[in-house]
Amino acid sequence: MKRQDLLQAVERISKQAGAAIMDVYTRDAAIQVSNKADNSPLTDADLAAHKIIVRELKQLTPEWPILSEESVEIDWQTRKKWSTYWLVDPLDGTREFINRNGEFTVNIALIENNIPVLGTVYVPVNKTLYSGGIGLGAYKEFDDAVNPIQVKKTKAGETVKVVASRNHRGETLDSWLNKLEEHFAKVELLSMGSSLKICLVAEGKADIYPRLAPTSEWDTAAAQAILEAAGGELKDVDFRVYRYNRKENILNPFFYAIGDVNFNWRQFKATDVRALPAWDKNVT
Repeated sequence: MKRQDLLQAVERISKQAGAAIMDVYTRDAAIQVSNKADNSPLTDADLAAHKIIVRELKQLTPEWPILSEESVEIDWQTRKKWSTYWLVDPLDGTREFINRNGEFTVNIALIENNIPVLGTVYVPVNKTLYSGGIGLGAYKEFDDAVNPIQVKKTKAGETVKVVASRNHRGETLDSWLNKLEEHFAKVELLSMGSSLKICLVAEGKADIYPRLAPTSEWDTAAAQAILEAAGGELKDVDFRVYRYNRKENILNPFFYAIGDVNFNWRQFKATDVRALPAWDKNVT
């Protein structure tokens, strides 16, 4: 299948999964929560979305494996042989889902040779869909209108808009923000949950999203595909573009989601970042 056809199919699957999530979200009863082995929360909505996505992707491309956050663990010896596979987070932002603040998404990405070549990020609460990929452009669908999106230019001395996580804020990020305040007239913080933070950069509503806290590969792949299609990049703290399935664990390095790739973001490099997740330091 052509990538455009694949993207359209994945957009449909994302919406199907989103509808299943909303069936749970809109119940009058309290959301039932259990804990996974890593102590992260799990709900019926995570599992319902997972089942739909896996079923539909297997029908769409039966020859390609699927790595989902809710999959049975797939060992590295098997996974490292994959050249093409689907990388899925059926419900990104489970805590936001539990808190019913609406900031959760369905993330589906196609990875080819370690690169996210297309992705969709769907917001079930307001039926907003972000999508894009290499050679396809990046788009936002909302209220029955589909419009192209692109990153914004960053200019020193003006206002810089920085996306910050609702739940992960610490001294390292505060120190990094202090560096920005020396070069911009104003640093405006935008708080958001899930992969929507990267999407804000992709659509030009923010300049940069520094993530100086742990994430996993399924948290970022779909949004990275959209960001790169919109003209931005996702880079680690050493400013190398991040690629997937290059190591045994699925933890991401800390990263920056950057809009204007021509702006000198290196001057604000975080020098006091600690406890970087182990990963392949040979990645360039």
